[in-house]
Amino acid sequence: MQFQWYPGHMTKAKRQMQEDIRLIDLVIELVDARIPLASRNPDIDELGKNKARLILMNKADLADEAASRAWTAYFQERGCYVVMLDARSKAGMKQITLVVMEACREKIERDRKRGIKNRPVRAMVVGIPNVGKSTFINSYAGKACAKTGNKPGVTKGKQWIRLNKNVELLDTPGILWPKFEDQRVGLYLALTGAIKDEILNIDELSLELIRVLTAYYPGVLAARYGTEEQTVDESAEPAAILEQIAQNRRCISRGNELDYSKAAALLIDEFRSGRLGRITIERP
Repeated sequence: MQFQWYPGHMTKAKRQMQEDIRLIDLVIELVDARIPLASRNPDIDELGKNKARLILMNKADLADEAASRAWTAYFQERGCYVVMLDARSKAGMKQITLVVMEACREKIERDRKRGIKNRPVRAMVVGIPNVGKSTFINSYAGKACAKTGNKPGVTKGKQWIRLNKNVELLDTPGILWPKFEDQRVGLYLALTGAIKDEILNIDELSLELIRVLTAYYPGVLAARYGTEEQTVDESAEPAAILEQIAQNRRCISRGNELDYSKAAALLIDEFRSGRLGRITIERP
C-alpha cells in the first residue's frame, strides 16, 4: 500500500519559520504520542537548532504508558524537554509553564545579568496537521489570552499571544511536511488519521492495523471482537481476522453478505478512539 502525503505550502511555511526562528527562545513541538517519531516534521531539528526544545506528546491518553516512558527517555537523551499531554481534557497543561521556564533557564539568567527583567519567554508552536496544535494553543491560552499586537522588528502581520507574564506564543501557520520517503511513516500517519481517509484504501489499511496489533498487542483483537489470532500451526492471516470481525460484529451488506469495508472502518475507528485500549504503534 502506497501513501502519498504533500499538504502543500511547504516552501512558504518553511521560509516563514526561518524568518521567525530568530525571534523566539523556545520551539514547542507537538507529536502524536502513539507515533512520536513518525509525527515529527524532519525539518524541525535543523530549523530549531540552537534553540531550547520542548516536545509535547499529545493524545497521551490513547498511548501505551510504558511505550510513552520509553519515548520520553529517547527524546530526553537528545536534549529535549518532554511533557505528556492530552490537550482536549487539558491533562498535563499545568506543568507546561514550569517546564518552559526550566527549558529557558539559561536565557532568563542571561537577561537578568544584562539587567533585563520580566521579558517573557517567546515560544513558537509547531506540529504537523491533526496532531492537536490548535487544541493545545486554545487550551493553554484559555479565554484570557490577549494578542499583544505587532512587535518592533517583527514582520508585519505577525501576532503574539500573551499567555501570562512569563510566556508569549508566536501565532504563525504551522510548518508542514515535505514528501516522505519511508512508507512506514505514511502507514503510521494514515492509521492515526493524519492523512485524510478519503484518499486511502480503508480495507487495506485495516489489514495493516491488524498486523501491527497482533505483533505488538496479541490478544487485544480476541478480547474486543472474539477473533482467533492463531491457527493450528501459525498466526492467522489478517484477512481471516477481518472476516471474523465482520462476522462477530454483524457487518452485513445487502444480500446477507459480509461487509468487509464496514468491519475495516469499525476497527480503525475503535483504534483511533481508544476503545481497543491504550496502544502505541511505533517503538523507539
